[in-house]
Amino acid sequence: MVIRQDHASRIDAAIARDEAAFVPLVASWQRSKKLHDLDPNKCTAPERLSQAEFNAARERAGLLIKNSEACLDNLYQAVGDVGCNVILADRDGVPLTRRGSPADDATIDRWGLWTGAIWSESSEGTNGVGTCIVEERPLTIHKDQHFHKKNIELSCTAAPVFDHEGKLIGVVDVSSCRSDLTSRFSKLISAAVIDTARTIEANYFSEKFASSKIVLVPQAPATMGASKAWQSAALIAVDQDDLIIGATRAARSIYKLDQESLNHRVPLSKLLGREIDQAHRYATAEQRIIKQAMASTNGNVSAAASALGISRATLHRKIKKIRELD
Repeated sequence: MVIRQDHASRIDAAIARDEAAFVPLVASWQRSKKLHDLDPNKCTAPERLSQAEFNAARERAGLLIKNSEACLDNLYQAVGDVGCNVILADRDGVPLTRRGSPADDATIDRWGLWTGAIWSESSEGTNGVGTCIVEERPLTIHKDQHFHKKNIELSCTAAPVFDHEGKLIGVVDVSSCRSDLTSRFSKLISAAVIDTARTIEANYFSEKFASSKIVLVPQAPATMGASKAWQSAALIAVDQDDLIIGATRAARSIYKLDQESLNHRVPLSKLLGREIDQAHRYATAEQRIIKQAMASTNGNVSAAASALGISRATLHRKIKKIRELD
């Protein structure tokens, strides 16, 4: 006869064996039990913000919500037909917006997978949203991997979203309480969630630097292993002089960029290891400006010189030099 441990006993046994160094899940159980003093047998629903608190949370995350709406719609179209609930939570683990079937609303609300609920790890123990926030990586918490017994019917897949400074700003989560959710389908859901989080992050970064040029920079081979496969695109924002003014978390990690280096406006060419002939670059830029001035004045040298703020004689000399080089 096989005696199956109950949920709380299984968690206590894993913590007692100190498996955290080998099993990341157990590290979360340890935090839930020892750091946050939670009881696996808790049976009450998650706490919820007041309406005023929820409105304030949404207002703080306005730009995040704006840049996620279309992405969440697309994600729900991909997973909604199989009974999945899609949420975007803030850095405190509070769902700010959700997508779900109206037929499932009452059930989802009872589970607490609703806007305004608090799914931080300190409140709900090991769970998709809260543990993703703590560990800052995509993960799936499948059924009895949850800390609270009341959540072991759920399967939750989450991925982090980082802001323009590389700080965690939110979490995309897909949850389901279907008993027939296979591991293979869970992997497909995970890929979709990660892709959605990447897109939201890129949208957010692009809006933050809307007046700048956004460059997709190559990733160094050492950063492209399996452990980094989920990492978002390495995007860099540069000003009109091709000086770096912003970088995503991935770009900061790959190129060892910190806020101090960004404040000093590092040239993009230096970051990418490209030697620039500054003298040639200056001459080329001057030629381009002169040609544009001449084109805009239909070849009128006097008008072009006036537009450039130089004398007619000086412009004639520069034009002659350009023709010699051409």
